[in-house]
Amino acid sequence: MKTLLRLLLACALATVLGCAALLTWQRHPLGAPAAGGAAAAPPSAEQVARGAYLAAVGNCAGCHTARGGSRLAGGRAIPTPFGTVFSSNLTPDATGLAGWTPDDFWRALHFGLGADQRLLVPAHPLTNTTLVTRDDADALFAWLSTQPAVAAPRQPHELRWPYGTALAQAAWRALNFRPGVYEADPTRDATWNRGAYLTQGLAHCSACHAARNALGGDQGPADFRGGLLAGLGWTAPSLHDPAEGGVQRWPDATLQRWLRTGHAGPHSAVGPMAEVVLGSTSALNERDLAAMSAYLRQLPEHTVARGPATRPDPRRRDRGAALYREHCASCHGAEGQGRSDEAGAMAYPALAGSRMVALADATNLIRLIERGGFGPATAGHPQPYGMPPFAGVLDIDDLAALASHVRHSFGGGASELDAVDVVRLKSTAAGPR
Repeated sequence: MKTLLRLLLACALATVLGCAALLTWQRHPLGAPAAGGAAAAPPSAEQVARGAYLAAVGNCAGCHTARGGSRLAGGRAIPTPFGTVFSSNLTPDATGLAGWTPDDFWRALHFGLGADQRLLVPAHPLTNTTLVTRDDADALFAWLSTQPAVAAPRQPHELRWPYGTALAQAAWRALNFRPGVYEADPTRDATWNRGAYLTQGLAHCSACHAARNALGGDQGPADFRGGLLAGLGWTAPSLHDPAEGGVQRWPDATLQRWLRTGHAGPHSAVGPMAEVVLGSTSALNERDLAAMSAYLRQLPEHTVARGPATRPDPRRRDRGAALYREHCASCHGAEGQGRSDEAGAMAYPALAGSRMVALADATNLIRLIERGGFGPATAGHPQPYGMPPFAGVLDIDDLAALASHVRHSFGGGASELDAVDVVRLKSTAAGPR
């Protein structure tokens, strides 16, 4: 009976996946011609320069360059809840984009299809790149075609069955993907619309800041409710909640400075966001910087629900205070006020009032204490100070005590943590094995 039940469930799953695949292929057939299919003219210097700028804003090299590998040659391991995906080679080599046409590249961005008609896995931010205009796609392709060719064959993804199958990919698309170029909101001005196009499209902010369903889908490129970045060990805060990552109440100059340099007053980008600032937003020109700032500052505000707090433990807090005096106060100040360098710039960020310290989800705080890190080294802040890792110094009980002291003292009374909380956060952030 159990065998028969498994067989029936397998048949039902295959039927659902097959129907989803049919719906997907009907929506955007694999062989459908892309818009503007005329023979491509040689790119102009202006188009190549524009493509270089767009590639920087989109941080293409961030995912398509392996650690220690050649720029844009792919091979970077991207952890997902369903297994590991390896980025593709974007250089004009036979193992990359050699032989591709502008139409092929447009299909990849707009429909998520390779030149060989295979479905690209949604670790590629399909819901964002589909918004990119044809002109911008052509400029990107023109610039990529001028880059040094690097031989780097595509590395097979390591996805658990059935997530790597074509039927599963088609099912995901049927449920979570609708192709369509960005359409301007007529009720908004040109600056807001430009900011929305960049934020939702090339900058693909929702790739990290969207809340995901069980299959990794989101509610669209304007969904910035935040969520766990499984496998990376960080949580992306909600951009709708001013108490988390929302910037609705920031002065425009502060937000623009933070997007440009990663540092503004007590605010400092760390972890994956430091990489985004370094590889993407620091490249924004003045017009686009103002546009993205205008869009982000006008996002609707929604408060993130807070879970039950751990019962306060004065002994744990006292232990945390002693650890703070021993390891942290010399840089961050006895009162968590931070410390400036000789030029007056913030060298070690303030913990008092830090949104990361006060987040309902303490994953990022635990991650930073354990692993340390640096802010982005940008033109406006070329020599950021770093934080050393304490993973080999503090055990689980110490982490809980130190985090509890920091959150209680400098995070507006944020909930404390016990050892069980720390183990749970570390296990969840590491993602499935």
